[in-house]
Amino acid sequence: MAEPANQSLGGALSVDERAGELLAIGFSAMASPCEVLFDKTDRSTALELGGLAAREAWRLEQKYSRYRDDSVVAWMLRNRGMEIEVDKETAWLIDFARQCFALSGGLFDITSGVLRRAWKFDGSDRIPKPAAVEALLPFVGFDKLKWRSPHLLLPSGMELDFGGIGKEYAVDRAFALLAARRSAPFLINFGGDLRANKSRRRGPWQVDIERPDTDRDAAMVLELEHGALATSGDSRRFLLKDGLHYGHILDPYTGWPVPNSPRSVTVAASSCTEAGLLSTMALLQGPQAQAFLEEQGVRYWLLQ
Repeated sequence: MAEPANQSLGGALSVDERAGELLAIGFSAMASPCEVLFDKTDRSTALELGGLAAREAWRLEQKYSRYRDDSVVAWMLRNRGMEIEVDKETAWLIDFARQCFALSGGLFDITSGVLRRAWKFDGSDRIPKPAAVEALLPFVGFDKLKWRSPHLLLPSGMELDFGGIGKEYAVDRAFALLAARRSAPFLINFGGDLRANKSRRRGPWQVDIERPDTDRDAAMVLELEHGALATSGDSRRFLLKDGLHYGHILDPYTGWPVPNSPRSVTVAASSCTEAGLLSTMALLQGPQAQAFLEEQGVRYWLLQ
């Protein structure tokens, strides 16, 4: 049974003792349940390190949330049409997004979030009118930005959305903070995107991969010794109309959901940011997802 613990910054932590001498520090961030798992450690150490990870997640959520008036994203929107200078961390993320845009042939695009004005993936049957989607396409395209690090000019009508890389980046940031302070085994899990430093004393970490359209029903269990796993899919965000399933992964060229994609893609990589990028890029390939992952030479798992 989890018990609450006081946490002065950002939210509340919970402490959960689990079978096999596991201690979990849980919290909520980035619209996801998050936890840090420790292999047989004392409660005070777990709370200290779990709190460190939580505060980093909350910091990044505040900084890059598109729902807060005090975020960097909101500041960018208020200054559209003017050249601004961004901080070092934001510049790194925009540079990374530019690399993703180039590597994906324009499919991975942090400017495509503007399409949310037409699409609401709430499980309903409300499909937008084609004209509403078409009207937003002129505001999509990373190559339309004027970006020369650290200087950015965001054209009027355009937006930046770091949601496609933010949670995975937060995992890696939290991991770096904990790895600098702890050599004993731990695993960070932010909404299904995770990273471990080493195997438990009892063997590898056991990771459930959720079956699409179920409530935490495991389709498979993976063993993770170290490194990262990230999963992208459409179980939580979709539309359903006339028997057709519309996933939330949008093609930035058409503004419509990518057809015939796998329901779920899990990728293993050395960092969570890399794993998340590859899993999302695979979904953007539609029916060519498996061929794309084979070309990358990474370990992956597909659920149709």
